Amino acid sequence: MSTGVIIVLIVAAAAVVAVVAILAVRARGPHGGHGLKRRFGPEYDRAVARHNGDVKAAEDELGALVERHGGLHERPLEPAERERFEARWTAAQESFVDSPRTAVAEADQLLAEVAGARGFPDGAQYEEQLAALSVHHADHVHGYRRVHSAARVRTGGSRDADAPGTEDLRAAMVEARALFGDLIGSSRGEPGRHRARTSGPAVREDHSRSRSARHLPWGAHRQQTKEG
Repeated sequence: MSTGVIIVLIVAAAAVVAVVAILAVRARGPHGGHGLKRRFGPEYDRAVARHNGDVKAAEDELGALVERHGGLHERPLEPAERERFEARWTAAQESFVDSPRTAVAEADQLLAEVAGARGFPDGAQYEEQLAALSVHHADHVHGYRRVHSAARVRTGGSRDADAPGTEDLRAAMVEARALFGDLIGSSRGEPGRHRARTSGPAVREDHSRSRSARHLPWGAHRQQTKEG
């Protein structure tokens, strides 16, 4: 085989390798690197932390989530459905002062139901539902994780030391409220993750409530819920 032929074959092989590499990068598209970081936001950092700083392992995990759930289409809520969900959330918020743990448990259940109504995996499959939500509502999905974890902690006996305090429960409710607003807001054709950052104003002054109730940073007015 002549030197010229060998050179041509080497050049051709190099060209094939280059084309394959370019196609591989393009195929990853928004599933890799900066695309994943933009899409997942804080969830990207949590994934990296879960993998002890191994960025490739984290991106492989997040890329797999996009492959599995990226094609999910969220079903809009009917007006009556949305009103029922909003009324239940308002009731849960109002019950927090007297029974924080019951309110958190209701918030956890409600998020599962709203997500299911929007077309996400059923709430009985929590991990799968959470994974799908992380793909489409990455900015606020951690609120669901927090409230679900708090709702599952049992109190009584030696486990009381591990149970979240009232302030932790309140913080979980607030963060969960952001995801709830995201799901409800985006069901109206609005950009939910931006809408959710402007959740309801502070609860109105009510001297029949305890002092801590006045500092709950969510809107408990039914009127506010209807306007939202």
